[in-house]
Amino acid sequence: MDESPTECQHIPVMPGPVIELLNCKPGGIYVDGTIGGGGYAGSILEESAADGVVLGMDWDGDAIARVHERLGGYGERLILEKADFADIRRVLRKHGIQEVDGIVLDLGVSSLQLEDARRGFSFLREGPLDMRMNRDLPQTAAELVNTLPERDLAGLIYQYGEERLSRKIARAIVAARRNGRIENTRELAELIRKTVPQTRDSFRIHPATRTFQALRIAVNREIDSLERFLPEGLDVLKPGGRICVVAFHSLEDRMVKEAFRNWARSCRCPRERAACECEGRPLVRLLTKKALRPSLDEVEHNPRARSAKLRAVEKLGRHPPGTSD
Repeated sequence: MDESPTECQHIPVMPGPVIELLNCKPGGIYVDGTIGGGGYAGSILEESAADGVVLGMDWDGDAIARVHERLGGYGERLILEKADFADIRRVLRKHGIQEVDGIVLDLGVSSLQLEDARRGFSFLREGPLDMRMNRDLPQTAAELVNTLPERDLAGLIYQYGEERLSRKIARAIVAARRNGRIENTRELAELIRKTVPQTRDSFRIHPATRTFQALRIAVNREIDSLERFLPEGLDVLKPGGRICVVAFHSLEDRMVKEAFRNWARSCRCPRERAACECEGRPLVRLLTKKALRPSLDEVEHNPRARSAKLRAVEKLGRHPPGTSD
């Protein structure tokens, strides 16, 4: 079934805390690395008026087109680029920008992508097993499902989906594909539903949730992108600038948490090193000692937000304050 996402509206997650933590100011330069529906970008443009600039990036060309239509009235204050947020330095240089005042990332799949059956992200909508955020990527979810050896498929589902029944699911997929390729989201979801025994959680979380998540992360190389982005994002940030990251997956949130905490340490040298070689100063101040979570009211109105975790840091200058935070 071919369903259009035109009636769907993407709702940004924890927009109030994100904009507050970014501390937007007139004349500032900000990057929305996953612009999606433009929710954060629109608020940043308002908060940084009258001359703040937002560079919006997204792998999804459809997202770029939608945001251009929605926020194009901001003229030169809005720059849009179809690009992976991991390429932030290259994109900034393209526009003659060396440093920025703030960066925000939303690492989840957008409601607009989920609602579009043609994109193949959702097990609730029948469509091709695609899952590419960037349609120029060579490999779809169908290719992974139909070509990976059973052991590799189980490892992928376990690592990226944290699915404890990954071996059983991989075994069922390999057995099913002997009778023909698995090309459809509904077909794969039904196969997993029949494979996974029903539990009390089955009524709250669809049995295919973790497997679909794992395939999406693998297809889009999301872990690799985040790993490449973190040092680049810190490097292009001005002293006093801030990074906000909203993660939905424990693996991604753990990567962000560990990077932020490492940057906040006074010494980041390996323990086996005899003397400190990193000048013994923190690079950032933690703005969120613990991850912020959405309110119950937000989750009620936007169920997508239920697993979100928000973390933020502020880059310190050459001579950080004498008191530690």
